[in-house]
Amino acid sequence: MIQSLESLHRAAQERGSRVLAVAAAQDAEVLLAVDAARKLGIATAILVGDEEQIRAIAQAHNIPLEPHRILPEPDKVQACRTAVKLVRDGLADAVMKGIVDTSIILKAVLDKEIGLRDAPVLSHVALFQVPGYDRLLYVTDAAMNIAPDLEAKKHIVSNAVKVAHALGNPNPIVACLCAVEKVNPKMPATLDAAALVEANAAGALPGCTVIGPLALDNAVSPEAARHKGITDPNAGHADILLVPNIETGNVFYKSMVFMAKSQNAGLIVGAKAPVIVTSRADSEQTKLNSIALALAVAATNL
Repeated sequence: MIQSLESLHRAAQERGSRVLAVAAAQDAEVLLAVDAARKLGIATAILVGDEEQIRAIAQAHNIPLEPHRILPEPDKVQACRTAVKLVRDGLADAVMKGIVDTSIILKAVLDKEIGLRDAPVLSHVALFQVPGYDRLLYVTDAAMNIAPDLEAKKHIVSNAVKVAHALGNPNPIVACLCAVEKVNPKMPATLDAAALVEANAAGALPGCTVIGPLALDNAVSPEAARHKGITDPNAGHADILLVPNIETGNVFYKSMVFMAKSQNAGLIVGAKAPVIVTSRADSEQTKLNSIALALAVAATNL
């Protein structure tokens, strides 16, 4: 089971070099991450975008372009469509956002003609290596679904569980995060948590163990769970944290990065291939981690 980002990189290496389609690739951090992936032996890229800008950026940063292929397309909308179609046609294994708005590339991913929609709901899965923790933490959904209802949460859980399976965890523990540990009719997230636990027990959410409602401390700390009298043996041992809404997820994500100094990776799942939509504020290392995650997942034919 992959329990660190270093082991994630090794797993991607073991699964062989794959092809990444980069939409609007004229971005220094993205090109540096792609070059780092090449050096690791996990990817070459088809760089779709403004060729003149791509070459100028590569020259300024001493990035070799010979291992990669450039498809000239200065229009960012069309660059996204071209990159997505490369994956759809089997010419690339994952698609990555370059210097373009996330909404534009997602529109291409969801396009009925050339898109990659597979599952009923697409969702974001983030992976965190938190200092002091002995395992990777998955967080979903911090970037895509704004206020998912119960049915959407079922799909979000299933998407994250598939990623955990791809990284070698056969039965991840999913904690439904709420503000309290008891079901409260005035707090809809607790009702959803109880319903998700029931669905899991009934076999409707296979391949995982769902627990909740739980506050964050009881989800990741066995000591905190014991202090609060929570008897579930899985409390404190969560692998996947299901957030109730995008605000909670966004705050958690950024607090992990900027305050806890966690290393991380992320991708959108639920499509026919992984979709990498890192933020412009994400570091080159985060982009490389996300490439490794996406290609490790792609190698399992998720």
